[in-house]
Amino acid sequence: MPIYIIEHLEGKLWEWCLIEYKHIATIVSNLWFTNIKSNRLKKYGKVITKSVTQLSLKNACVLDPAAKKTLTPEEAKTFDFFIFGGILGDDPPQKRTFPELTSGLRNAEARNIGKKQMSTDTAVYVVKQIVEGKKLSDITFKDTIEIPLGKHESTTLPYRYILINNKPMVSKELILYLKKRKGF
Repeated sequence: MPIYIIEHLEGKLWEWCLIEYKHIATIVSNLWFTNIKSNRLKKYGKVITKSVTQLSLKNACVLDPAAKKTLTPEEAKTFDFFIFGGILGDDPPQKRTFPELTSGLRNAEARNIGKKQMSTDTAVYVVKQIVEGKKLSDITFKDTIEIPLGKHESTTLPYRYILINNKPMVSKELILYLKKRKGF
């Protein structure tokens, strides 16, 4: 069973990151958080203060939308570690994964799961599906979703989300957070 690693790449543990990280812990049980000083994540996975770039990992795959090769189910079975950038997305995407993560992981193979920007929890779910044998082409996505915030208000999330039973997989806690904040 592979280990899923979230390399926290934000200056602090924003509430949005925490919500996504908690959601990831419901998706996979073998979860590490690296490059993080906060103990708030200990109940969700192993917390390592060092960057993943300082760990000597073998058979590791970093997920990077800019990677030339796409992760396949056959190849996914060969990796012991899957590394994701814990990055809050921008619209348009800033393509931070390569300079902030991939370039520092010389022993890891870089793979994409499509070129579109996904939330970190979506990316982990997609990789888990691929590890379990599903091809990326067999996974259904919706790009850009609208979240109702009230009777006459909504906010748009300009990222790619996986569809489960024809509904985008979004953390209920994130929806509550957006409603409380009235968007982002």
